[in-house]
Amino acid sequence: MSVSTDQKFAGSMGAAGQRVAGDGPVATAPPIIEARGLTKRYGGVVALDRLDLRIPRAAIGLLGPNGAGKTTLLRLLLGLTRPTEGTASVLGFDTRSQGTKIRERVGYMPESDCLPMGTTAADFVGHMAEMSGLPARQARQRAADVLYHVGLDEERYRLIRGFSQGMKQRVKLAQAIVHDPDLVFLDEPTNGMDPQGREEMLELIIRIHRTLGIAVVVSSHILEDIERVCDYVVIIDGGRLVLSQPIGDLGPASSDLLVRVDGDVTTFVQRLTQAGLRVDTNPADATGALGEFLVYFDGDRTYDIIRDTAADLGIALRSLRTRSRSLEDLYLGNVTDGAIAEPATVIAEAGRGRA
Repeated sequence: MSVSTDQKFAGSMGAAGQRVAGDGPVATAPPIIEARGLTKRYGGVVALDRLDLRIPRAAIGLLGPNGAGKTTLLRLLLGLTRPTEGTASVLGFDTRSQGTKIRERVGYMPESDCLPMGTTAADFVGHMAEMSGLPARQARQRAADVLYHVGLDEERYRLIRGFSQGMKQRVKLAQAIVHDPDLVFLDEPTNGMDPQGREEMLELIIRIHRTLGIAVVVSSHILEDIERVCDYVVIIDGGRLVLSQPIGDLGPASSDLLVRVDGDVTTFVQRLTQAGLRVDTNPADATGALGEFLVYFDGDRTYDIIRDTAADLGIALRSLRTRSRSLEDLYLGNVTDGAIAEPATVIAEAGRGRA
């Protein structure tokens, strides 16, 4: 019987933690992240304001505008700084007193490039594995396995300074999971990547969560990335929690209709307006297809008017679909333009605290 690459890698990585992979949050499991009244002040600036969180094991998207408090929250959860008020725990460990324990079981992929340019990917990732407590020989083997998994098998003996931005992102991902963590924080994982590299990175994140059973927290400003890989979302704005919920609970779809026609759109829209319907010819969630516009639902007569107008004008209806409520709708409806100024502090490499 053949064994897939993912199965081989899962066997190698799972030996340390004996983790069971899963497809999503388990309702009966304890939360992986919990916070009560979590507050952080820098002088007169409130970076986090009485945050209450209870997050299940999942693929979690962390959203918020620049200065919302995302970086501060990650620093607190990694035990790299202490809260002004309140408490937080990660994997059951208290962030105030058990920061080292947290960093032993948590991986971190920073947004900034903090890689040693003069070393090879194999040496760097192997070093990070040794810092996690693995013997040298086992660390080298684990580094080879994880670099193969992220698509850097042939390049692992090249100096990192010669890597493209996408390859550097893969190295950062490799060092974040080389020690078989239970949870990994990924800070802007697709930063600077071209479309193909971005797609491959998202696929890697999905496999890490679903195949290896590693919970992930993806901090990103790209809503599409969050929708693609995550099943739970946390949105913060101005240091305060906006919402924390499964993405599947965004709410019911709107009854408004996205209509696409093949013909004279201007005349079609005029007829609909004359019949008393409201029409938006440039909706934010349109696909960009030629001839597409939004018709606001006004009872069952909406369908009749669209059908009869198409028949009268001899214009073909190419598509007619209800408008779904997206994460973008939720985000824009809850996040304000005014954001606090978050301290410009770079998160220290979490691997320093693993050993």
